[in-house]
Amino acid sequence: MKDQIVEKVKNAGVVGAGGAGFPTHVKINAEVDTVLVNGASCEPLLMSDPYIMEHELDIMIEGLNAVLDATGAKRGVICIKGKHAKALEVIKAAVAKDTTGRLEAFELRDFYPAGDEQVLVREVTGRTVPEAGIPLQVGVVVSNTESLYNIANAMKDIPLTERYVTVTGEVGQDMVVKVPVGTIVADLLEFAGGTKLSDYRVVDGGPMMGRVLPDTDQPVTKTTSGLIVLDPEHNVVKGKIKDPSAIKRITGSICCQCTHCTDLCPRNLLGHSIAPHKLMRSLSALVADPEARKTALLCCECGACEKFACPMGISPREVNAMIRQELMKEGIRWNGTGEEPVNHPMRDVRYIPTKRLMQRLDVLKYDTHPGMPEETFVPERVAIPLAQHIGAPAQCQVNVGDTVKKGDLIGEIPEGALGARIHASIDGVVTSVEGGVVKISRQA
Repeated sequence: MKDQIVEKVKNAGVVGAGGAGFPTHVKINAEVDTVLVNGASCEPLLMSDPYIMEHELDIMIEGLNAVLDATGAKRGVICIKGKHAKALEVIKAAVAKDTTGRLEAFELRDFYPAGDEQVLVREVTGRTVPEAGIPLQVGVVVSNTESLYNIANAMKDIPLTERYVTVTGEVGQDMVVKVPVGTIVADLLEFAGGTKLSDYRVVDGGPMMGRVLPDTDQPVTKTTSGLIVLDPEHNVVKGKIKDPSAIKRITGSICCQCTHCTDLCPRNLLGHSIAPHKLMRSLSALVADPEARKTALLCCECGACEKFACPMGISPREVNAMIRQELMKEGIRWNGTGEEPVNHPMRDVRYIPTKRLMQRLDVLKYDTHPGMPEETFVPERVAIPLAQHIGAPAQCQVNVGDTVKKGDLIGEIPEGALGARIHASIDGVVTSVEGGVVKISRQA
C-alpha cells in the first residue's frame, strides 16, 4: 500500500503547499509515529487553510488517512488556532465521528510563528527537532492542509492543477479563491475588483516571509498562498526591497546589540545555537566571528527579528539570508549532533501575539477573514513554470502548438533527480515554451 500511495502522489505532482514546495512523495516515503496537519495559518492575513478545514475537511481527512497509511503512523493530529472557531468546531465533530482512533484535534494559541514546522512539533508533541534537522528525526511528518487536500485528489488520480489563494490588501474584494496554477497575477487582481491604488506593489505570500513581485505579469505557482496589494511605501514592502548592500552597511553601523532579536528568535528559544545579534555584530570589520556567521544556516527566516523584535528598524532576517547564501556557495554546512536541544527556559513566555504583530506591520485593517467569491475564476491564459518546487526543474514534455487538456503532463521529473511533475491547469494550446515557462491559452 505504501508504494502505491507514494507513486500516486508522485504522479500527481504534489508539493508542499505551505512552504518552499518540497516534493510530497519524498516526504511521506518514511516511517513515523505521528503526522501533524499544519493548519496554523501562520502568516497574518492568509486564510486558505482555515477555509479548507471549514469547507473541505472530509477531503483533507482522506489525504491525512493516506499519509497515515503510507507512513505507518498511529496518530494524525489536526492543528488549528482556536481563533478559527467555525473550522475548529467542524474538526472536533469529524474527530468525534472517527472510528479508526487515529485522529485528534489540537487547538493552537494565536502566536507567530505557530506554523513553523519545528515550532509546531514542539507545541503538539513536546519533542524538539535537532539543529538543522527535520521533523522526521523525532518521528513526525508535518503536512500542510492544502497538501493533504491535494493528496486526497492524487488518490483519485487527479493531478495538482489548482490552488487556493488569499487575495487581500488594497483590492476591490478580499477573497479566498481557487485558481489554476499559472494564473497571471494581473488577471487575478482584476477578478478581485482591481486595485484601490494606482501605484502599488504585490507581496506573494504573507507579510512576514513573502516576497515582493517585480510586476503583476507573474504566475501563481503551487506554493503561492496569498497575494497582498500594498502601497509601495508600506513598511511590509519597504523592508523587502531594500538594496542588500545598503542593508549590510546600515546594520553594521547602527545595530545597538540590544539582543531583542535573539530573545524572540523561535529557533533560539527551541535551544538552537543561532543568536541573530551575534550575526549582526559579525558584520563589523572590528569583529571576526566565523562561528557566529555559520549559525545563519539555522535561521528559518520567519522575520520575527526584523518585523517585531528590532527597535532600530534594521533587518536581521535579510542579513541572515545573505550570509546563508554566501555560506552555501562556499560549501559550508552545519554539522549538527542530531541530539534534541534543550529549550530556552523562557520559551513558554516569549510568544509573539499575532494581533500585536499585525499592529506592528500595519495590516490589521486587512484582517477581514474573507470567503470564496460567488463567481468562479476562469482565466483565458496561464504561464506554468517548470520549477515550482525544491529540486531540479521538470523537463518539458510539450511543444508550441500542442493542444493540451487540464491535467495533461507537461513537465517530467528528470531521471534520478529530486523534483515534481507539472501538469496543464487549463484546456488550451501551448503558445510558448521559453525560459522554463510553458504558456497555454484557451484560444490559439
